[in-house]
Amino acid sequence: MLQILVIGESCFDRFVYCDTNRLSPEAPVPVLIPRETKINLGMAGNVVNNISSINFMAEPTQWVQKEQIVKTRYIDKKSNHMFFRVDEGEEMVTPLQLDENKRIQITRYDIVIVSDYDKGFLTLETIEEIGRISKLSILDSKKTLSTDVLNAFTFVKLNEIEAKYNNITNSDKVLITLGSKGCSFMSKSYPSPNPQETIDVSGAGDTFTASFILKYFETKDVEKSIIFANEMAAKVVSKRGVATPN
Repeated sequence: MLQILVIGESCFDRFVYCDTNRLSPEAPVPVLIPRETKINLGMAGNVVNNISSINFMAEPTQWVQKEQIVKTRYIDKKSNHMFFRVDEGEEMVTPLQLDENKRIQITRYDIVIVSDYDKGFLTLETIEEIGRISKLSILDSKKTLSTDVLNAFTFVKLNEIEAKYNNITNSDKVLITLGSKGCSFMSKSYPSPNPQETIDVSGAGDTFTASFILKYFETKDVEKSIIFANEMAAKVVSKRGVATPN
């Protein structure tokens, strides 16, 4: 059984699908009539769900914050247009404390995935130490990263905006996701082999991260792993809400 540790903030993603047939007489805003609500795990929780969906032989363990974070999106049911999002519970997140027992546990996992949404659960120092003592690791972070953090991980996944503010264009560690255009690695573009109509991009980065590192563990081939991760991400953006490939 493949042992995987996912560390990072988790949340409940709540999608409220509404009918929107008229504007309010009180202000130029649509009147939303809730018709359907869907709730699933998001952020690091979505990474765990993707692992289980892609590899049934994987056994993921998750370290998350004790506080409950909820993201509620209000969406037009017909067009899937999001009107607004309400985030709750991320104001005071207790940081993870790495003791000797946790350090020993980290070294025993086949893969360690750090899914850092910069809500306060992980400091840069903690992230660096996790990467440094892991066998095979990948970091997906919303923070501005130091050189020490980048060097501590086997791979780092960033989107175009994150790569720009981290001033990264060419690195043998950094995978830069490009949305529907696929991924860039070492200044080479890997277009999505099966681009789908984009319905919802929520959680697509989590899918890419989980897919890439699972395939890399199996093949030790970066190109094959990127292509596989592009395929899996293309599947989830063709679905509503935060989804998994299968």
